[in-house]
Amino acid sequence: MAADSSPSGAVEVLPHTRLSAAIDRVINAFGAVASWLWVMIIAAIVINVVYRYALRNNIGQLEELQWHLYAVAFLVGLSFAVVSDQHVRVDIIYGGRSLRSKAWIDLFGILIFALPFVLLVIWYGVPFVEAAYVAGERSDQPSGLPHRFLIKAALPLSFVLLLFAFLSRLSRVTALLFGFPRPIDYVGRS
Repeated sequence: MAADSSPSGAVEVLPHTRLSAAIDRVINAFGAVASWLWVMIIAAIVINVVYRYALRNNIGQLEELQWHLYAVAFLVGLSFAVVSDQHVRVDIIYGGRSLRSKAWIDLFGILIFALPFVLLVIWYGVPFVEAAYVAGERSDQPSGLPHRFLIKAALPLSFVLLLFAFLSRLSRVTALLFGFPRPIDYVGRS
């Protein structure tokens, strides 16, 4: 959440809207599920290390699975970072400003940079996945994973989540700046 201390010491945050609350719940659910991918990555790494050093064997599919799990966890984490306001910003522009000033920066940043970029990735990502599916693309490694289109599909799908995360953020920013959509009281996160 965007938090800013007022002169009285109270913490100010962007107001939630019905839209932002609904989107945030869905993205938080995806984030909770994706957080388990990190456990799976660690397990895959440990199993691969044991096979490689103790049994003098290597499992190529397990190594590729590590990369794929990492990519999915990272990509889903992007939308989670946006809704939880933990994403990276340029502090020289953003830091030390009032909540309204930060909201204006977010408004222009989302409209000018974030949304066009996200839409381009989705637009060009879908044919990328389709081509991999039609070609029956698989790993270059003889013992590698089949169905390469599945990992390629993670890119446009995660950017759809990111699109919704930015729409949630945009609704919160416009609620503060323009009173539309109407802010709601928001109790905690699920």
